[in-house]
Amino acid sequence: MDSGLRAVGVVLAGGVGQRMGLGRPKQLATVAGRTILEHSIALFDGSPDIDEVVVLMTPGLVDEARELVGRAGFRKVTKVVEGGASRTESTWRALQAIGAEECDVLLHDAVRPLLEPRIITDCVRALRDHRAVEVAIPSSDTIFAVEPGPGGETITEVLDRSRLRRAQTPQCFRLSVIREAYERALADPGFADRPATDDCGVVLRYLPDVPIHIVPGSERNMKITHPVDARIAAALFEASPVPAVREEEDARAALAGRSVVFLDAGVRAGVGAVVGAGAGGGVTGGVREAAELASRLGARVLVLSRERDGLRLDDPRSVAKALAGAGRIDHVVLAVAAVTAGGAGSLAEVADESVAEAAVSGYLGPVNVARAAYPRLLESGGGLLLCVPAGAGDPLGAPAEAAATALARSLAAEWAAEGLRVNCVTGGGTAEETARAWLAVLASGRTGQVLDASSGPR
Repeated sequence: MDSGLRAVGVVLAGGVGQRMGLGRPKQLATVAGRTILEHSIALFDGSPDIDEVVVLMTPGLVDEARELVGRAGFRKVTKVVEGGASRTESTWRALQAIGAEECDVLLHDAVRPLLEPRIITDCVRALRDHRAVEVAIPSSDTIFAVEPGPGGETITEVLDRSRLRRAQTPQCFRLSVIREAYERALADPGFADRPATDDCGVVLRYLPDVPIHIVPGSERNMKITHPVDARIAAALFEASPVPAVREEEDARAALAGRSVVFLDAGVRAGVGAVVGAGAGGGVTGGVREAAELASRLGARVLVLSRERDGLRLDDPRSVAKALAGAGRIDHVVLAVAAVTAGGAGSLAEVADESVAEAAVSGYLGPVNVARAAYPRLLESGGGLLLCVPAGAGDPLGAPAEAAATALARSLAAEWAAEGLRVNCVTGGGTAEETARAWLAVLASGRTGQVLDASSGPR
């Protein structure tokens, strides 16, 4: 049974995050180049299964949240509403903001920014047949029931782990169901003395005849509560595989009419080779395929390389001059060649020229490109993508890869306020696979990501 109703994602960001010790709400902390709130909104804004997004924000910070939404260009966010003093009050305000028309509602904690798109899809599909849906995962730990005892707590029962589940979000409902549950709760004088900790608890208490269906969650869908959680989340973001572009139409919508400049630092090919207008041989594998694919998707593509003294990554003036002649630039993609110790045997035996080349490929070149690209990207609100080979423990390649990835993360945080995106893709498979990975990142709208192209799409 298809509900045929619009699906509304509600991002609940009304908390203050005292346990994070930041002095401001944790949902505004930056992780992997974006605020936690932006990551969570982006999940729903980018889901083809979601029609509308409503954001509930901490009192006093609604204007900041609206600026963030506008800067990020989220298209599905229709309202940013001030949250309440409690989770239940914030949910009730969200339900009022949605209106009276029946719909499917997905209520998600903003501090779970690693929600997988698959879960959103599964929840929307589950709402075709169920009026209440909860995302949960099995408990891998043994759970005790305890009671106070002399000198501390004592165990009273070992609970049956096979019947226990750890609750996550989103928690999803038909609007009429969750609204009725809250109306009954707010009319109950005893509710304030024993408030529910989540929305399923309200439905379970006040509409016990409504079954709550379980959708399998994910260990990645963690809640950021303590400082260590933010560090774990950052590591998980950085380890994320390249995002899948669901349909070619998605990539076309993101790239059509955009200007993409590829800086090919791999071989000595001609400067200013325009794809589709005689790029000629010698263009690095991956760059050629990415440029041709982007062109087929409707992008205006320019490939710049280092032959004929047109582009030298070690010379900031050369890089600036090359970009100056490119016209409008929406995306800059820098692809650097692999520089390894090869058969030298040890770092001490590596030629000085190879060391210098590794320094240019991994650090100096990306820095010069970023500095030259920054004012051009400010004009378009675009992004920079650094594409580097995997170092794989090589004494030259590994430090070069580490430098490029660290630069991408740092620039993503620095440029976030201007709405600019910076990402890094390492490794790759075939030239075609590598090209598709690069364009998937450009189309994804991500920032602050270090992604392994060899992992394949998610």
